[in-house]
Amino acid sequence: MNTVWKTQTRFFAGVLMLSAAGATYAQEEITFSKDVAPILQENCHTCHRPGQMAPMALMTYEQVRPWAPVIKARVEAREMPPWHLDKTVGIQRYDNDVSLSDEEIATIAAWVDLGAPQGNPEDLPAPIDWPSDDVWRLAEKYGREPDLIVRSTPWTQSAQGQDQWWTPIIETGLTEDRWVTGMEVRPTMESRPVTHHAVVYVQQEEEPSDFSPAVDVPGRGSYLTEFAVGKIGDVFRENTGKLMKAGSRVAFDNHYHSVGEEITAQTELGIWFHQEGFVPKYRVYSQALGVMQAMDTLDIPPGKISTHHAYVPLVTHARLENYQPHMHIRGKAMSMEAILPNGQVQMLSHVDNFNFNWHVNYVYSEDSAPLLPAGTILKITAWHDNTAENPHNPDPTQWVGWGQRSYDDMYHAHVNVTYLTDEDYQQIIHDRRLSAGGND
Repeated sequence: MNTVWKTQTRFFAGVLMLSAAGATYAQEEITFSKDVAPILQENCHTCHRPGQMAPMALMTYEQVRPWAPVIKARVEAREMPPWHLDKTVGIQRYDNDVSLSDEEIATIAAWVDLGAPQGNPEDLPAPIDWPSDDVWRLAEKYGREPDLIVRSTPWTQSAQGQDQWWTPIIETGLTEDRWVTGMEVRPTMESRPVTHHAVVYVQQEEEPSDFSPAVDVPGRGSYLTEFAVGKIGDVFRENTGKLMKAGSRVAFDNHYHSVGEEITAQTELGIWFHQEGFVPKYRVYSQALGVMQAMDTLDIPPGKISTHHAYVPLVTHARLENYQPHMHIRGKAMSMEAILPNGQVQMLSHVDNFNFNWHVNYVYSEDSAPLLPAGTILKITAWHDNTAENPHNPDPTQWVGWGQRSYDDMYHAHVNVTYLTDEDYQQIIHDRRLSAGGND
């Protein structure tokens, strides 16, 4: 009997100890004001505030609390914020990484599991004075408005009807060659509901001497930049840039869709130039890796997950500056690998959760941008899901081929390439080795 009493005593003592520990934990519990609000402010409020593209604002506790379970599910699935790279393979250092850390995800999940407590409002972070949405995003970086703004001819999109593509060609007005250090495309505020995306090209007279030996087709470097949800613009590294020549023209490839009201749309291209007279050492070339193979071979059978490959050789040393995969609504995943001259294969970047609603441009950090020797072959692999399990698939019984409509499909990767001399290629390798702590 005495043994039973001792056992019960130990049991209740243990319960009391656990209760005390629980009380201590409750005093230090994760709260919205202290722990979650700073994460949302830093990573989510760019879109999740009034007047922005997100379907709901997440600025206050009252706005966030009803969505708490959904927020937990989306961040644990790494669907939000939109950063769809596989974090287990390939390069992981990017200048524009908006993904949450494991610790931030764990904090949000634990907060929801605790019942999403508000906490003390005095713990909230200081509010941010958000700029007007009708501003140039890169103006802050360069400390000035664009040096040149080129506007497309307006287009009126009807309230109902099929998607439309409008490609006006506009003179830049340049009377001398200029080198570009940054570019940004934006629809006007009134245009944004109907503008799916806008790709911008430059049309200009090129001479063979204008191109790197690696670019054997004049005009291949004519792609400039684009507007799409998930991409802000292009900023070129030190001593590099894109060339816009005197007498050049800009072609706006605008994709519009109807939203139930008639809207007149217009797109603007903002350009920041290098200082007048400055000639950077390297001209940046933009390539849509895989686009030609996709146009010729894309074949997505009904009810199947299909895989396609494209191969692009590098005939000189090169540095890849970014990776921006592009597919349509059946796009599932895309990878970019480097097959080196010695046969070694390196995974550079792999998007394993592609989402057509977000055209994210993954910009490699200075020390991680792939540095590849001449003779490397870039391999693009695209997966398309034409099954009923794909929630975005409008009709899994249809065969799908290449086309511009969202219901058609395509695949390519927009990549800015800087071609290097052998001397500079070896120097960058040397500098990276020293930076990593290697021997001189």
